[in-house]
Amino acid sequence: MATIPDPNVLEGEIDFQIPTAGKQCKTWYRLIGDLQAGKRPLITLHGGPGATSDYLFVFANITAAHGIPVILYDQVGSGRSTHLPEKMGDASFWIIQIFLDELDNLLAHFKIQDDYDLLGHSWGGMLAASHAVRNPSGLRRLALMSSLPSMPLWVAEQNKLRSGLPQEVQDILRKHEDAGTTNDKEYEAATQIFNDHYLCRLKPMPPGLATSFEWIEKDPTVYHTM
Repeated sequence: MATIPDPNVLEGEIDFQIPTAGKQCKTWYRLIGDLQAGKRPLITLHGGPGATSDYLFVFANITAAHGIPVILYDQVGSGRSTHLPEKMGDASFWIIQIFLDELDNLLAHFKIQDDYDLLGHSWGGMLAASHAVRNPSGLRRLALMSSLPSMPLWVAEQNKLRSGLPQEVQDILRKHEDAGTTNDKEYEAATQIFNDHYLCRLKPMPPGLATSFEWIEKDPTVYHTM
């Protein structure tokens, strides 16, 4: 899709209370367009978990072409929102309910909880579906991109893809996963080979996607834990 000149963009932060976080948290957002223009807003949920909304900025094209306001945000623990590296490995903390509460908090902040559309990509699609099955009264349309309904099926299919990698790469991935050392540079390099084969084959990687990966590298707390 060709890049359309950026429409009006507003960036800011929303206070977000997580009782078990031990500190005040904030959700960083980017609002593209005008919520008062009479068009139903679209909220986008990024993947990861632990990536950022940067690669979803392409949806600014929707605003420029159709006047539909789009809200992007970095989920807590990611990007420009509050980071909690002290919660690395704490699976009792990093649960989907935190992200459902964060989405509800964002909807309430913008006062759009009675009328909105939702788009989720990858992990963001899982989050969007988990929000939708609660039957929120204001959700009008749901779009899921490259998402998954079943983790066991996803793991099985990922393993099929891994079997197509060079054996030495497969061995490195398995070694560090078995040892719990997935933050090792050797593992990260092997993961990059997988990504080059199956996640994004464009070279160079699109800037927004590259930025999202850079944020994961800076703080992989959410990604590694979940």
